[in-house]
Amino acid sequence: MDQDNRDWWRRGIFYQVYPRSFQDSDGDGVGDLKGIIKRLPYLTRLGVDAVWLSPIFPSPMADFGYDISDYTGIDPSFGTMEDFDALIAAAHDSGLKLILDLVPNHTSDQHPWFIEAKSSRDNPKRDWYIWRDPAPDGGPPNNWLSEFGGSAWAYDEASGQYYYHAFLAQQPDLNWRNREVRDAIYDVMRFWLRKGVDGFRVDVIWHLIKDAEFRDNPTNPHYRADRPPHEKLLTQYSTDQLEVHTVITEMRGVTEEFDNRVLIGEIYLPLHRLVAYYGNDLRGAQMPFNFALLSTLWSARAVEMIIADYEKALPPGAWPNWVLGNHDRPRVASRVGPAQAPVAAMLLLTLRGTPTLYYGDEIGMRQVAIAPDQVRDPFEKNVPDIGVGRDGCRTPMQWSAERHAGFSTAPPWLPLAQDFASDNVASLEAERASILNLYKALIALRRRLPQLVHGSYEPVAAHGDVLLYRRRNTEGVAVIALNFGAVAASVSSSAIGFSNEVLLSTLMDRQGEKVEGVLDLRANEGVILGPHQDD
Repeated sequence: MDQDNRDWWRRGIFYQVYPRSFQDSDGDGVGDLKGIIKRLPYLTRLGVDAVWLSPIFPSPMADFGYDISDYTGIDPSFGTMEDFDALIAAAHDSGLKLILDLVPNHTSDQHPWFIEAKSSRDNPKRDWYIWRDPAPDGGPPNNWLSEFGGSAWAYDEASGQYYYHAFLAQQPDLNWRNREVRDAIYDVMRFWLRKGVDGFRVDVIWHLIKDAEFRDNPTNPHYRADRPPHEKLLTQYSTDQLEVHTVITEMRGVTEEFDNRVLIGEIYLPLHRLVAYYGNDLRGAQMPFNFALLSTLWSARAVEMIIADYEKALPPGAWPNWVLGNHDRPRVASRVGPAQAPVAAMLLLTLRGTPTLYYGDEIGMRQVAIAPDQVRDPFEKNVPDIGVGRDGCRTPMQWSAERHAGFSTAPPWLPLAQDFASDNVASLEAERASILNLYKALIALRRRLPQLVHGSYEPVAAHGDVLLYRRRNTEGVAVIALNFGAVAASVSSSAIGFSNEVLLSTLMDRQGEKVEGVLDLRANEGVILGPHQDD
């Protein structure tokens, strides 16, 4: 098997679809699998290589699919298993890989496993979940907090014990120290891999193993009152335990029973702890998701430091990756501002490593304000009024100026952005210099220039609001200059290292322009120069 086939995930561009919000095919206001099939031609026009679906399994939807009641089915709101089979066939026929969300840390409290576990202390499934006796005062066994507010322990009156839930009480955590639990989830993975899925994004992978002694978490000395209450404690004992890496190596082994599959981990940890998830001898996740750009100060120097720190922290041979948006964080166009969104796009698609796009970011979708009576997100309902709600980044894809933005013939499950009549796929495809056409041009250029995929990352000293770097391989050099500022800036040719021409500007109007002496950047402009053969 050739190296290119094995390493498709290194060359590829990943695109996250939130299925409820991508395309509705049956007029119920909720996106579904047939809707995704309908929109595959758009994804091939865009130029992405792999589609990652947020959960589509049967679920009571307490956390919109991240509370699974059957790991090997399809929720009726999304369609049928036949629809899934049709989707994977259509995706592969279109040259697209398909990645599923695996949620192994917890199930729904409606999962048959938990129903059995809750039925009796003596039930064989009891140890599949995490049960503890009350503290001496009758309260929770320790001070661990749920990420969705309150204690992470729920009391079961019938058995007189507490069970642990890192998120909602309706999402009890599985006991990954139990061999039977591991084997059951690995069989789930094999079920979908046999169907032809190309890999998994593993939800909250750093949560899987908890401290065997259930010690209290220490207080967070840097906690701020405007942050979610669970951040009052450091998760020293409830997450990121050393033994988790054995589990991830086992997961990787399951994927490697099949050809050309990838294992991606969702991990919100500092870079120096994140990179441990590549595993010893790179036998862990091929891509532990790097979310550093989701929360950084948006400035040239801050981003430059993140890139340097990440490149330095990567184990030898580890492949980097970058993420600008996802279903849990505010939209990038709202975080950095619409003027900087094209610069962010150029950054994402020219850094060393695999980029992941979030649906709608390529059309500049913004965070949508959600009225109190329209809130669907349990996080916002449980921890209101501090801005943690995730509904605003999950609103329906804006396809056209038609009613309901071409997403559905019915009112959608979440409100649409007010600008959908102008900011939609149909109108932006027709606008030569739109952000959508910039994304297409960036992706096409990435395919044309091997140095943007396989080349080294070389930082170049720059000042003010300009970020400057080279991507180099044996076939040539590309230089990327990004102006993070709202005023014009200049870069000397001595900093660039050679005279060349503009291959692409974020403003889409300088292709072929010769650069000699000084590169002038307009406010909020990024450019790619080159390629250039080394002398």
